[in-house]
Amino acid sequence: MSEKILKQVLKEMGLNKLDAIYWNLSTPALIEASVRRREAHLAHHGALVVRTGAYTGRAANDKFIVDEPSSRDKIWWGEVNQSISEERFDTLYQRACTFLEGEEIFVQDCLAGADPKHEMAVRIITQKAWHNLFARNMFLRPANFDRDIEANEPQFTVLHVPEFHATPETDGTNSEAFIMIHFGRRVVLIGGTSYGGEIKKSIFTVMNYLLPQKGVMAMHASANMGARDDVAIFFGLSGTGKTTLSADPERKLIGDDETGWDDDGVFNFEGGCYAKVIRLSQEREPEIYETTRRFGTILENVHLDIDTRHLDLDDERYTENTRAAYPVTHIPNAIYPGIGGHPTQIIMLTADAFGVLPPISRLTKEQAMYHFISGYTAKVAGTEAGITEPTPTFSACFGAPFMALHPAVYAELLGKHIQHDHVHCWLINTGWTGGSYGTGERIHLPHTRAMLNAAMNGELDDVPLHTDPIFHLQVPESCPGVPTEMLQPVNTWADQQAYETTARKLAAAFRENFEKFAGMVSPEVRDSGPGID
Repeated sequence: MSEKILKQVLKEMGLNKLDAIYWNLSTPALIEASVRRREAHLAHHGALVVRTGAYTGRAANDKFIVDEPSSRDKIWWGEVNQSISEERFDTLYQRACTFLEGEEIFVQDCLAGADPKHEMAVRIITQKAWHNLFARNMFLRPANFDRDIEANEPQFTVLHVPEFHATPETDGTNSEAFIMIHFGRRVVLIGGTSYGGEIKKSIFTVMNYLLPQKGVMAMHASANMGARDDVAIFFGLSGTGKTTLSADPERKLIGDDETGWDDDGVFNFEGGCYAKVIRLSQEREPEIYETTRRFGTILENVHLDIDTRHLDLDDERYTENTRAAYPVTHIPNAIYPGIGGHPTQIIMLTADAFGVLPPISRLTKEQAMYHFISGYTAKVAGTEAGITEPTPTFSACFGAPFMALHPAVYAELLGKHIQHDHVHCWLINTGWTGGSYGTGERIHLPHTRAMLNAAMNGELDDVPLHTDPIFHLQVPESCPGVPTEMLQPVNTWADQQAYETTARKLAAAFRENFEKFAGMVSPEVRDSGPGID
C-alpha cells in the first residue's frame, strides 16, 4: 500500500486535514518522536519512561460494546459488557476525528495471533508517538517473519485519542474516558485515557469474541514450554504471579498474557509483554528486571530521577500498577512468534489472602471448569480505595472484562481440550499461609516454584492425595522442596477454629458467586466446587 492510498483510507474513515501522518515508524524513530514531542523521557539504560495521567490502570467501568445487529445476540451483556447505541458511538467517533484535525497522527500496522491460521491484521492509529510504540511492542511485527501486512486491509482498526474526552451527560458514558468496540464496523474507539493497556486489551476482547465462534479457545493466560517440548498454560488475575511464574529461565516463553488453543496446539496473540514492575528485583525476577534496562521498553508511571535518569522500581508515588511494555524478544528464552504444541499442564493461580486454600491441588476436568468460570483471587488492604481487609473477588474465566461471550462458551471449549489432550490441571495458591493477610505470611516464591516444577515434571503423579473436606480439592500429601505441614492449610494456623470459620466463609462466597452460572453448566461441574456442610 502506498502512502497516497493510506491517506485516502484515513480520509474515508473521517480523518481529514491532518498535519502529518507517520506510518509504520521504527522503534528508534518512535522513541525520537516521543522525546521530541515531550511525551516521554529516556532512562539511563535506554528505556522510555512515560506518565499516563489520571488513569494508571484500565478504566473497567468505561468500556462499552456497541449494540448493533451483527453481534447483538452473541454478547454476554451485563455489568462487564455494557451496551451503547450506534448513534452515540457515531457521534463520539465523528467528534474524535474532528478533534484530530491539524494534529500529527501515528499509524502502526501489526498482527494479532501468532498462528497464521488465526492471525488478524490490526491497524493502530494513535495521537501520541509512544502509544504507537506500545502497539509495536505489544503486537506481532509482520516484517520479523516475512509477512506483508501492508498488502492487506486491516481486519480491525483502533483509533486512540487520549486527549479527547467524552461528556457523560450527553454521550451516555460513565466518565470522560471511554473504550468502545463496534464489531460490525470492526473499529475500536478509545478516548480520555492514556493508559496503554487499553489498546492491547481492546484487541484481546476482539480475539476473544471472534475465535471461539471458530471453535478456537481464547484465554487470558500465559504459556511456556519445557525442554521436552511440554507446554504449560497459566491462568491468573493480576497479582497472582502469572507473568512471574511463566517467565521461567528453565523454560521457553510462548506468551505472558493472551493465548489461543486450537486443534494443533497453543499460540500467543501478541508479540510483547506487559509486566507489572513495582518492587521488581534482579534477584527474584532477573529476566523481567533486565527488560527495564533495554532500549525499546516503555515504562509506565515508574519514578525517574530527572537529573540522573535513574529508575526507582520501588517507588509507588504514581501507582502500584507500574508497568513495562516490551517486545517478547527482550526475554532471552522467548519463542517468537509464540507457537507451541498441546499443553500437558494447566496451572490456575490464585492469591488467597484468607490463607485457607491449599498451596497446590490437583483438579479434575469438572473442577478445572468450575474454578475457571469462578476466576477467584482476593484483594488485600491498600490495593483499592475502601479495601481494609481481605475481600474475595471473582472474575469469570480469569478475565471477565475481556470476555465478550458467555463464560460457559469458554468453559466448554476448555473442558473439551482438557479431555481430548489428557491435560493435568492444578490450582496453585500464591497467597497466604498460616493465617489471613495481616496474620499469616505470603507463600514464599521458592516454595511456589518448587510445587510448580514438581507438578510439571511429573513428580506428583504418584503422590497420595488428601481430599480437603471444605473445598473438595485433591491435595498432595508431600512435595519435594516444600514443608509437608504447609500443604494442608489447617496445619499452619495456630487457631484451628478460626481456620474452619474462615474456610467456610470463603466456600460460601464461591457458592454464592457460582449461582449465576449454575444453569449454564452440567451438574457435574456445578457440584464440583467447595461445600459448606
